[in-house]
Amino acid sequence: MALRTLWQKHPGVGYSPRLSNAYHRTMTLPRHCQIWLPGYVKDRLAALGRKPAKRLWLLFADHYEPLWRGASEATGAERVARWATRWPSIAAKFQDSSGRPPRYTFFYPEEEYRPHLMEPLERMASHGIADVEVHLHHNGEGQQNFVDRISGFTETLFSRHGLLRKHNGSITFGFIHGLWALDNSLPGGRFCGLNNEITLLRDLGCYADFTMPSGASPTQARLINTIYWAVDDPDKPKSYDTGVPVTPGGTATGDLLMIPGPFGLRWAQRLKPRIEHSELCSYDPATEHRVRRWLELAPRIGEDIFLKLYSHGTQERHSEYLLEGGLELTLSLITTECQRTGLDLHFSTAWEMRQAVDAAERGGGRFIPQPDRAAVTEFEMT
Repeated sequence: MALRTLWQKHPGVGYSPRLSNAYHRTMTLPRHCQIWLPGYVKDRLAALGRKPAKRLWLLFADHYEPLWRGASEATGAERVARWATRWPSIAAKFQDSSGRPPRYTFFYPEEEYRPHLMEPLERMASHGIADVEVHLHHNGEGQQNFVDRISGFTETLFSRHGLLRKHNGSITFGFIHGLWALDNSLPGGRFCGLNNEITLLRDLGCYADFTMPSGASPTQARLINTIYWAVDDPDKPKSYDTGVPVTPGGTATGDLLMIPGPFGLRWAQRLKPRIEHSELCSYDPATEHRVRRWLELAPRIGEDIFLKLYSHGTQERHSEYLLEGGLELTLSLITTECQRTGLDLHFSTAWEMRQAVDAAERGGGRFIPQPDRAAVTEFEMT
């Protein structure tokens, strides 16, 4: 709402065109806020007076694209090598409350798969500091193309590289949609084309989607800061817009579990609020204020906070920040904040976070992460 309109509704406050023009430049609402702002207000009201949490589950979810912007395979190899060299030394400096090092989940795009680019990630996964899940960019190629690409890629990751895992005898995977266009959610169906994508992902073995939040985008879900089940309407796009929240002792079910990162407004050192959508990037470094805001906004189930942070870690402007101090700073700040507030910190991969969600829903049950390599183990999900 424009500041002038507010003054008109409250005539006791003096109106000045000069002040109005100045505030117009600083108080403009973010794009597409009509989608998420009502849900944000509801979420913040619901958070008032809730009891302190006891556990924090931390997930790094990277939209990992070695061949970003059509890079050569040589450049892609350099990008991967930078992570394979630096991330192990960063992870070695930290432990969570269970004595485990940080994990980093690489959501790798099917269209950029090259065996030699996957192998360094596979090695880090074998040492318990990384995992690989599925990322995909597509643009209206049709249902069968989508099914073939996902099923072929997951089979390759499992059989050739020992990644992913099986549930009830079938390969299962976590997913992030390219350009946030999950379930045909961009206007005009750009970069998707499938109104039944949520159903397809379920049938292909997707155990959870980690695409959200998407910030000031029409793809952003109305339901925010909530872990919930999306129920697909195969005739309409963006079925994840709302859903059935996961609650302690509940029995929520649906077609696809949505595990979003924290989303909301952040006020600090500026009159205009900034959208906080949990991105680790060079242009918005981690700070004490951001960490505390993440913990305030992140989805909660009972006594558990689920903090998913995302990045685009192969882009040089971000990889330089992340690998040359940014990730270490982030981990240090989160560790310190957990110590200050008495939270048990648990580093998790995407699939471990899914299991922790199940345990929190059961209420009283607690998921204990195991050191075994995830790629070759069966696991139980409710």
